[in-house]
Amino acid sequence: MKLKKLSILLTVLALSQVATVIPVGAEASNTDIPQGTVTQEVYDPNVTMPIVDDIEEPITPVSSNMNELILYFNSTKMEHGGKVYNAPQPMQVKNGVSYVPIRALVDRVGFKVTYDKKTKETIILKGSNELRFKTDSSKYTVNGVTKTMKGTSYQTNSTFMVPLTAITQALNIPYKADNVGKRVIMNLETKPTAKFTVAPKEIFAGETIVTYKTESESSLGLPIVDERWEGKQEVFDTPGEYKISYSVQDSSGSWSDPYTQTITVIQPNQPPVASFSTDKSEYMMGELITYTDESTDDGGIKTTKWENKEFAFFTPGPKTIKLTVTDNKGLSSTYETSINITGDSLYSEDDFNMLFIPAGEKFSFISNVSSRSKLNYTFNDEPSTLIRSNSPETVDTEGIVYRETAVGDMRFMIHHVNNLDKNVKMYVVATNKNSTAATLRTDYLGFAGPSYIATAAGKKSVLNYFQSMKDGSKQSSITLEPGERKIVMTELNKQKMKKGDVISLFSDMYSDLPVQFDVIMIDEKSEPLSVIDQLPVLDSDGVHNRGTYPNSTRVIQYSDQVGGEPQRLILGDNLDDPNLSGMDPMYGEVTSNAGNFGVLYKITLDNVAPNTLISFNPRGGKYSGYAMVNGDIVPIYSLGQVKPDEQSVLYRTGGFEQKVEILLTAAPGSNLPVNLLFTPLPQKK
Repeated sequence: MKLKKLSILLTVLALSQVATVIPVGAEASNTDIPQGTVTQEVYDPNVTMPIVDDIEEPITPVSSNMNELILYFNSTKMEHGGKVYNAPQPMQVKNGVSYVPIRALVDRVGFKVTYDKKTKETIILKGSNELRFKTDSSKYTVNGVTKTMKGTSYQTNSTFMVPLTAITQALNIPYKADNVGKRVIMNLETKPTAKFTVAPKEIFAGETIVTYKTESESSLGLPIVDERWEGKQEVFDTPGEYKISYSVQDSSGSWSDPYTQTITVIQPNQPPVASFSTDKSEYMMGELITYTDESTDDGGIKTTKWENKEFAFFTPGPKTIKLTVTDNKGLSSTYETSINITGDSLYSEDDFNMLFIPAGEKFSFISNVSSRSKLNYTFNDEPSTLIRSNSPETVDTEGIVYRETAVGDMRFMIHHVNNLDKNVKMYVVATNKNSTAATLRTDYLGFAGPSYIATAAGKKSVLNYFQSMKDGSKQSSITLEPGERKIVMTELNKQKMKKGDVISLFSDMYSDLPVQFDVIMIDEKSEPLSVIDQLPVLDSDGVHNRGTYPNSTRVIQYSDQVGGEPQRLILGDNLDDPNLSGMDPMYGEVTSNAGNFGVLYKITLDNVAPNTLISFNPRGGKYSGYAMVNGDIVPIYSLGQVKPDEQSVLYRTGGFEQKVEILLTAAPGSNLPVNLLFTPLPQKK
């Protein structure tokens, strides 16, 4: 109890400072009348008081206490904590506005005052709040925001006077007027503030240890001597929402308002539950098995891995199928079941595969593809300039990997690997060297990467290219003023490329005037438009192809019946499908587009026989990509690559003749040539 009284006494003594004056153009003075000095009142009760417009209605007089500062109308007298002090000037009323000597008031309130010689402003500081006043101005700033006072500040006898309400409103000091006692009573009780943060952000019931970081303070600089929590727990046992409140007490005995947060405690991640069923428990050899994945998880299953999941089995006996699922937190579970395969046979393996393997899946076969008759097709090439930026495919230094000027319809195929010992970005910069503005339109665009796997980037870029054809999501248009440069195909430069990363891009564009395009690879921190003129034009690697090729959309229309017998249509062989011929603009040399990468094939088969399987078979090596068949995007094997002894199912006709339209473009990273196979289906049982 003695310590508490001593603490209160020290607080009273610390606050009991006499106000001083800030002379014009001078720093704030800290000179005070000795602590506790009682001064003579300069107040004449017979003087008629002016009308005060800016102070609240009169109230019943209240007794002073430690938290009250009392100012008397037209008097220098101030009372604070049972002691009397004198201000250098009396509180004055002009034009209905009450003015106080700023330093006297602020010293009593306990805030800091300084003077800025450069701006000639008197500055009041309260915690993080800053007030700035100028002489002969009705404006002042609160934390940089300009506000208007009810009167104009002024100097009198070297004392700076400001409207009382400017101080009280800005610093949130409650006050009331006592017109009977001819005084203003200000409540100086300043509560401390309490605040806390909780970590971590995700709190799991029964698992997470919660930490609390407090950020409490007293605007008067008083020490915090006590605190109070409600709802605080280190570990929350059950999920739900919890309210936590925190309050603090300073050495003057004042408690803060409670600071409350609501936190959500969530159920800990549970392993997924792997489960599946089959439509039967027993099958004949060659009978289609239908699997239904019934796995569940509270947050979502990230990966699914099957073992021994076959569309059909061709040997008798029990077969065990296993499914493992993993959620996005890395937890897994496995489920397995067995089915029985009888000794009876429904379909041979070859017949079953042709009839039932779904589009986008593959199967092996041993028939001689070259013995099939070829479709002796003819083609027309549509005018679309192909810009194939593919060499050096592996880029060893910063520079321009391709530069070309094109107009009209054009297609870009960009495929490169970063081999620099640092992170880079790739850009396409379009420059208008015409005397008039040029319009550049993007129709379709597919980008993929960065990826360490070239075939994966190439495959995904074709998927995104075809998807943009379906949904029109990449359509846009820009204007290039004369001499202007802009970055285009911005998907290319959104992400940095680490060493070994591959990017792949297709884009169909149109320009109404010739535009120069520069494909560049530079340091990730470089600004492309600033460095482009200093970049070298890089040499070809002598292995991969680059060049500009006219007429890059190849239209194949075949009107005779297809599929009545095993047949094939060959693409990318430079015989039935000759390579495009063009120029390497950096070397000025004629070049041949090996494999016709970047060519868009529009294949129309007017008469496909009933019950025909259309499949994709690579001949030059492994292949992974996409095709569009009758408007639907079909993977050329959804899970990876197709080998020359395999075929990936694209489409099956039903019991009637049908027109089939196929769009194809060679996926970067894959191998050419390829065949489209047409095979009569066996009879269904």
